[in-house]
Order: sequence, then C-alpha cells, then structure tokens
Amino acid sequence: MAVDVHTHIPTHRDSVPQDQVQYNTTMRPNHRIRMTNSFEDYVQAMAPVDRCFAFGIAPSPGSGRPSDVAGSRSQAEINDTASELARRYPDKVIGFMSVHPDDPGAMDELERCVGDLGLKGMKLGPNYQNFDPLGEPARRVFAYAERRGLPIVFHQGTSPVRNAPLRYAHPLVMDEVASDFPDLKIVMAHMGHPWHADCIVVVRKHPNVFADCSAQFSRPWSQYNGFRLAYEWDVTDKLLFASDWPVTTPAETMDGLRRFNELARRHNLPEVPDEVFEGIIGRDAVSLLGLA
Repeated sequence: MAVDVHTHIPTHRDSVPQDQVQYNTTMRPNHRIRMTNSFEDYVQAMAPVDRCFAFGIAPSPGSGRPSDVAGSRSQAEINDTASELARRYPDKVIGFMSVHPDDPGAMDELERCVGDLGLKGMKLGPNYQNFDPLGEPARRVFAYAERRGLPIVFHQGTSPVRNAPLRYAHPLVMDEVASDFPDLKIVMAHMGHPWHADCIVVVRKHPNVFADCSAQFSRPWSQYNGFRLAYEWDVTDKLLFASDWPVTTPAETMDGLRRFNELARRHNLPEVPDEVFEGIIGRDAVSLLGLA
C-alpha cells in the first residue's frame, strides 16, 4: 500500500482566486512551486497513493508570522482544515494536528484535535516554529503524543528560511527525544538532509524512529549519498515514502526514486537495488506507525 506520510493541507477549500495565487522559488532548485491550492488540487495530486497524511504547521504564538505553507492561520484553523480534508476524503486522507508547544492553549488544543476532530498524528517543525525541541513545553507535547499513540512527523534538516534555527532541526536532537520517549513513533522528514548520516544512525538506533524520503530527488548527488548510506547501514526498511506536497508530488517522487540508479550507472558508481525503492514506495506506513 502506497502511503504519502508528508503532505501539507491546501490553502483553499475551493478554487484559488487568480489574485491569490502564490509561488515559491527557494524551496526546490530551479523550480517554481505553486503554493496556493484547493482541496480538489490536493486529492488529484494524491491519486498515485492509497493513503496520505495531511497537516499544517502551527504558527508561533504572538509572532504574527506564518510558519505554515498555508499562510498565517491559527493552530485551531489549521487543525480544523486538516480535519475537514480528512472527513471529506476518509478513504484517502489521514488528518494530523499541529500545535506550538509554547502556546498557552496547546494542551487543550491537543485534546480538541483528538476528541473532537479525530486527528491521528502530529506535525512539528521546531525550526520553523522557533521552539526548543528539548525544552519543557515540547516535552509535555511529546509525552502526550506518546501516551495517546500519536506519531509525530518532525521537520528535519536544512531550510531556506532565515529565521528558522538549524540547530532545532538537526537529526541528533531526535536521538535525545527518542531516548526520553522510547514508545513515541517519530518520523524524521527529508532524511535529515543534508545530514543524512546523522539521520541514519538515529533511525538505526531507535526501533520507533523512521525517516521519510521527501525532498531528495531534486538534489541528485545528495540523494545518492543518502540512500547509499541507508543501504550500507541496512535501514532502508525504515524509510517511508513522502512527497512534501505541494513542493513535489507523489508522482514526481516515485519517478525520482525509480530513476535513482541512472546517476550511478552514468558515473560507474555503486547502485542500490531497485527493489529497495519499490519497497519504500509500497511500504505500509499506516500500520508501521500504529494507525491501522
């Protein structure tokens, strides 16, 4: 079963008015990404996968700056949208929540998301949200997620956003989180790029830590090194399929994985067996993360 574990909620429920269309040119090399999309755009893009996790990123309280690709919506509005998307497409979409640990209402919002909205997991981006992932507010959120069986997808790795601290998104931070919360299911997004080696040693060490493969194929040399390391360290079974829509689509990501060995063959480099990538594409992340 193909599962996309990393997609962002659309910005609009209905068609996007022309004067609200926005693009981004910094997230993906030499590519203009349309960042404003409708529910229908989303579900069409998800056609190649059986299930998908959909979420936003809750903004910093009182900052006034958006930390979510969907714009400057509150954490409640973001979670309401994720829930509505999942309810509209129940056979396709699994809604995830997001909170900011420093928000005074974070714990109440978690209860609302689980009890009222039926959301099944969580997305956090400590660098984008500018919170210390080892601080006490964050630990309260992690403890809640562990207790309620909510997997957390963490942004991991670099970012072009200047005010997003890189130290909060380094994979070795997840080693400390996983050590303190051993039953918490963790997905490290983007294989921690460009710190693939650090991501892989954390995934290898902790039974409940996985990594998603989003945002790899657009940087072929970085992707090559990341997957070769994962293969050599025998952790490819803990890599999950992900697109990071709307930055890329599931179809583009599948194609990028299946073309991985073209670079190796062109430059006479060691390959990774094609069945590794088919395994990633078809991996049942819903069951692995306890959401079945």
